[in-house]
Amino acid sequence: MAERHMSSDDTAEKLNALRGILTDMRSVLLAFSGGVDSTFLLKVASEVMPDRVLAVTALSATYPQEEHKKACEMARRLGVRHLSISTDELSDPNFASNPVRRCYFCKKALFTRLREISAREDLACVIDASNLDDCSDYRPGREAAEELGVRSPLVEARLTKADIRALSREMGLPTWDQPSMACLASRFPYGEQITPEKLHRVEQAERMLRELGLGQVRVRSHGRLARIEVDEARVQELAMPGVRQEVLRKLKSLGFVYVTVDLEGYRTGSLNEVLRSQDSADGEGGEDGASPAREAPK
Repeated sequence: MAERHMSSDDTAEKLNALRGILTDMRSVLLAFSGGVDSTFLLKVASEVMPDRVLAVTALSATYPQEEHKKACEMARRLGVRHLSISTDELSDPNFASNPVRRCYFCKKALFTRLREISAREDLACVIDASNLDDCSDYRPGREAAEELGVRSPLVEARLTKADIRALSREMGLPTWDQPSMACLASRFPYGEQITPEKLHRVEQAERMLRELGLGQVRVRSHGRLARIEVDEARVQELAMPGVRQEVLRKLKSLGFVYVTVDLEGYRTGSLNEVLRSQDSADGEGGEDGASPAREAPK
């Protein structure tokens, strides 16, 4: 069995706070992706309120098929009731046109549907697995959550991604060191139309790179150019002769004409950097004069 590391006193206090928050909720519907954060939250919720938890996974073109399979397996492993629903974000031009507030429209539709399911199932709260680190980036989906009364217990308990990984390891969850995942729509610059074909190409590209053992990876799609992000410590691996040729072959076989490596390495929300850059340059914000760079979730 892998060695387990006890959490710090501070992390243990946060875990106790999370348990208290969930206990007060009595029953929950969790928007469940099967990733690091939502698996940890589902585990704790299932311990706090057995038989009063429903995990719901939204399946669409923006969600990798392999991730859906993992989510189903994890829900079974934890013994939690699990429901998969189909969503079609691409049918909404507000989403498919990929505006700066794209995530707002997606989350508004999803959380509206989850509230309907929770009412039908007589569950007291709809929750998501946003963590405290998510509050430092531009995430308009948080606005939709607040409008619809969706709560984020991990944020309320002040749990960071590092806390969640440490606690997940202590609990024996296999997701503790799993690479962070995100909606595939996050691979495209704002304003570039999102299509099923583009989403599928990015999904295939990232799967190919993970099969090369690169771990945490993003393929940001800029038209016919693929910008690869991997952990900073592994950037140089992509320039190794055997690896470089294989990466070029695989990504060009998918239709990318140019393949480049981002020397800054993987970081969440890298496509939001253009918003911060614009905000600094002209003193203005994004849509309707708002400042996306400062519009962090509350």
